[in-house]
Amino acid sequence: MTDAARHIDSYYARTAAPGSDHPALAGRQEAEICIVGGGLAGLSAALSLAERGRKVALLEARRVGWGASGRNGGFVSPGFSRGLESLINVIGLDRTRELFDLTRDAMRLVRARIDRYGMAGASPVDSGMLLGWWRDEPEEAKKYQAFMAEKFGVEYEYWPRERVRAVCITQRYYDGLFRDEGFHFHPLNYARGVSAALVAGGSRVFEASPVTDLALDGPVKRVRTAAGEIAADTVIVACGGYIGNLVPRLRRAIKPIATYAMATEPLGERLKTAIRGNHAIHDSRFDFDYYRPLPDTRILWGHGISVFGENLQGTAETLRRHMVAVYPQLADVKIETAWGGYMSYPTHKMPQLGQLQPGVWYAQGYGGHGMGTTALTGELLASAIAEGDRRYELLAPFGLNWTGGPVGTAYAQLVYWRYQFLDWLRG
Repeated sequence: MTDAARHIDSYYARTAAPGSDHPALAGRQEAEICIVGGGLAGLSAALSLAERGRKVALLEARRVGWGASGRNGGFVSPGFSRGLESLINVIGLDRTRELFDLTRDAMRLVRARIDRYGMAGASPVDSGMLLGWWRDEPEEAKKYQAFMAEKFGVEYEYWPRERVRAVCITQRYYDGLFRDEGFHFHPLNYARGVSAALVAGGSRVFEASPVTDLALDGPVKRVRTAAGEIAADTVIVACGGYIGNLVPRLRRAIKPIATYAMATEPLGERLKTAIRGNHAIHDSRFDFDYYRPLPDTRILWGHGISVFGENLQGTAETLRRHMVAVYPQLADVKIETAWGGYMSYPTHKMPQLGQLQPGVWYAQGYGGHGMGTTALTGELLASAIAEGDRRYELLAPFGLNWTGGPVGTAYAQLVYWRYQFLDWLRG
């Protein structure tokens, strides 16, 4: 396998389960449905279609889970990148509830698939999620708790600061909200597990097979690589932040924005000097930290976004500073690896799902909240294609809006810096 096809160095790549490599496409083949993109958007759609008896072929330019799907924080929880209050303002409470409930179903589907297909390497930890309040604002925490209970039936448990600080050994957090819904896992092994389930069920998965040309007009679509071609009745494009110029209309509708993560050395018993639970944790700021203890006693820590690339110098040290700002007792801990990756961000911060033309579908734009929502869009795509289900139109208000090109991307960075500054002003 060429270097271009290998995973970048990350905790997930270093601990990936063996097996699940797939051949490159060679020669001409036929499929009922061809999916372009081997991240979780494409993989989830493929598995949902295969579970409905459809014959699927999937093409991945590098390796399954190579992009954001295999490099993220590993949090699986309901909701979208866009806040629910903002969604209510756009589409109303009833439709927002329907979409939110679908994300809850999708999260449970991910967990069920891990068990159903024996994806032991996904290492799911049914831990729940803890939101630590960065400022001394107990009424704000309780207000959000009441909003989620009243509007969506989600029961957050309010934790006073004494309880938060018994789990997170830091003076940085005040009060908190906890919900037992949600888990964290090894996303790359999950992606590889989905691809293995596809092959075991008779679907075809091709790696190291970048698509060079799409001929999408007419009843038979042709998806070409340098070494082969797939003729299909239906094509799904699910490339996310790594789409390049393959489909310009889709590329113009997202901003590829990088985020960053690191993993410490194994801490053993020392982990308990900082974290005494197994929860996925994030804080209440706009520019928040997100992190979790790993099963081998490392800490995986993520933070930040940037338009300046996924491989910034000093990433490890920047992330270390964020960790030490919360847990100064870990100042001398070794950082074993740090990495970045591109997310696909639409202007409206909602998944983009629909048809470009008859028989040509797309799924992208998860904005850093894709572990559950990719399963959601996979189910909506599969039910639309296989059953004529029109629930995918729930996402119709969030279309392929132009992001403004380079100017829009630069503006996004300026907005991020502004919110960082406001977080700093507020402490």
